[in-house]
Amino acid sequence: MKRRDFLTAGAGIVLAGLAGQPLRAAEAPRFSMFPEYRDHDPMVPVYVLPGNRALHRFFDTSPISPSGRYVALFRMPYEDHSPQPGDAGDVILVDLESGELRTIGRSRGWEVQVGANVQWGPTDEQLYFNDVDPATWQAFAVKMDPTTGARQRLDGTVFMVSPDGTQAVSHNLVKSKRAQVGYGAVVPDHLATRNVGPVADDGVFVTDTDTGRSRMLVSLKTIYEQAEPSLRISDPENYEYYCFQAKWNPQGSRILTTVQWSPLSGGERRRAVITMNADGSQIRTAVTPEQWAGGGHHINWCPDGVRLSMNLNTDDDRELELVTFRFDGADLRKVFEPGSGHPSFHPGGRYMVTDAYPGEQVAFGNGLVPIRLINTEKATCQDIIRINVSPVRGEFRVDAHPAWDRSGRYVTFNGWINDTRKVLVADLSRLVG
Repeated sequence: MKRRDFLTAGAGIVLAGLAGQPLRAAEAPRFSMFPEYRDHDPMVPVYVLPGNRALHRFFDTSPISPSGRYVALFRMPYEDHSPQPGDAGDVILVDLESGELRTIGRSRGWEVQVGANVQWGPTDEQLYFNDVDPATWQAFAVKMDPTTGARQRLDGTVFMVSPDGTQAVSHNLVKSKRAQVGYGAVVPDHLATRNVGPVADDGVFVTDTDTGRSRMLVSLKTIYEQAEPSLRISDPENYEYYCFQAKWNPQGSRILTTVQWSPLSGGERRRAVITMNADGSQIRTAVTPEQWAGGGHHINWCPDGVRLSMNLNTDDDRELELVTFRFDGADLRKVFEPGSGHPSFHPGGRYMVTDAYPGEQVAFGNGLVPIRLINTEKATCQDIIRINVSPVRGEFRVDAHPAWDRSGRYVTFNGWINDTRKVLVADLSRLVG
């Protein structure tokens, strides 16, 4: 059987319970069937989804399915030590009509921050996540139809699926830990070889989700040589280079990634935000290493697909501002200060939601952080929810990663409740209209 063909049930992913059940789009998600979160008097209704050791992927995709019927999450097998090669977690599905939680898959292709990168395509019949074949230690993505149980092994991995579901884009998830631990797929360490210089065999990859075929869209070498403004330095052979994260804009016309390089002898890394057309052309440096050196994190596309948002220190005051800028770095604008956490725009473009790290100035101490709703037109901010993410830092930290759903009504986020990871959903309809 070819890889692009649907896998059989014996391929290492266990399906439970959805096959044969017809899909009916829910009129409205029934989150009220779940326990309500009332700690610290939230300004909006907040519900705790079932499942311990659970997390939703990231702040740029919602785990709520396109119809609103399901929530797709990842359940870690443990929370007290680093993922080991071959250890499997669960892909789980919460049915918002019945309230039932089902395990629909298993994955060895996960790390602590984003799990197995579980995410929806454009319909409820397309769900994607990563896995690793323990016989070959090859990382790959799975395209799954949760309504039938059918699934397809893709040649490449997925960090984000295009809006139309036809392509998956990814950085090298096996080498991802060389850039930052928590976002890739774990294999034996000797297989995650280091990149010396801006290499020609690593970079940004795209996978055709129909045929399953994967190809390198652009290499690190190409980015290094063609990016404008230039990333060239005098001695690139003395640095390790990696791409880290890869994201489609909402229109599927452009991709962003970051490039990171660190001295082989040890020392501080340098970073830049890179954008390109969907075909890999027009490579632009949207944030230069000089701009990023003052501090910054968490880039995302704005709804128009032309601008990006980010936390960035623009005035050397040691505090971050929320800013936006064009894909080529032009027209940088300060949106709100202070910045924090993982900011993203409401689909309508007026509001932003973000969280905070426990050590940022807007946090409340001892692991308690806000979910912040920012009105960019009025330059106002409300701490609408307070959630404990634990005071732990590093690999095992719990990032809230608040993410808008497609309707712009619901925000899903992670928390730490009763000594385990939980996923919560907030209904912001009263505040955002």
